Amino acid sequence: MDLAKVRKYGIYIALIVLIIFFSLNSNAFLNPGNLINIARQSSMLGIAAVGMAFVLLLGGIDLSIGSQISLVNIIGAWLMAKAGMNPIFAILISLTVSTSIGFMNGWIIANIKMPPLIVTLASLTILEGLAFIISGGVPIFGFPESFSVIGQGYVGFVPVPVIIMIVIMAIGAFILNKTYFGRYFYAVGGNEEASELSGINVKRVKYLVYTLSGLFAGIAGIVMLSRTNSGQAIAGKGFELDVLTAVVLGGVSITGGYGKIYNVVAGVLIMGVLSNGMVLMNIDSYYQLVIKGLVLMFAVGFDSYQRFVVASD
Repeated sequence: MDLAKVRKYGIYIALIVLIIFFSLNSNAFLNPGNLINIARQSSMLGIAAVGMAFVLLLGGIDLSIGSQISLVNIIGAWLMAKAGMNPIFAILISLTVSTSIGFMNGWIIANIKMPPLIVTLASLTILEGLAFIISGGVPIFGFPESFSVIGQGYVGFVPVPVIIMIVIMAIGAFILNKTYFGRYFYAVGGNEEASELSGINVKRVKYLVYTLSGLFAGIAGIVMLSRTNSGQAIAGKGFELDVLTAVVLGGVSITGGYGKIYNVVAGVLIMGVLSNGMVLMNIDSYYQLVIKGLVLMFAVGFDSYQRFVVASD
């Protein structure tokens, strides 16, 4: 078996199999309205997945994405509903906060040499606490009607969140394929020491990658806030695991140095189809968690197996 081909095309085969399975088990699955709903639901995952893909390419991980989304939800909601701020300024401040958090994660990882797992896990806990402190654990709502366009609007029949996701993914693909920053991501993820010896400023690369992860998480948080029309401290709870699963399913190696954005798109769609299909089939939410965990374990296990086979050769 050619593992490279399995890695490249297997994700698309899995997506087709899932679509066939759910369409046979639910008459509503292939309904145009439901397909548009899947695309809209997947958009937030897809936006955040670009940042996670960059981080994994570097050989790192960002477990704080879900809490960043929650904090952006609360800050944006508070600024609009409580402070009466113009939505544009509220969005800019919220994105500045999430981008700054991403930069701080990168700075700590690059300069203090703390493991990314520990740094971002600590950030997850801190940000979750801040979201509850600011909101008092109570949902915040009452936004200007114009703000709802971001998460609920359409351009023709295409939801605005899907357009945002497509733009973000196109930017991610451009960075990886057409800029020297993208080449640096692959180089550092492949061999950090060799990259440093070749003249790449590894610290700055880490700053950039985690900063972008924070920015994209913030954008996903704004889209989520607009879509639900309610700021909640638990809005992004557990979201980082869905993002991680989608990215690893999309072929981005958990150890860094390998992966493409166009495959991440398929991973995002698989997670969207899986979540939607399980709801349509009335699968209990607890079983859904088990299934998603198994999918993540399979994706990481296949990545590890492939690296073992390559190393053996």
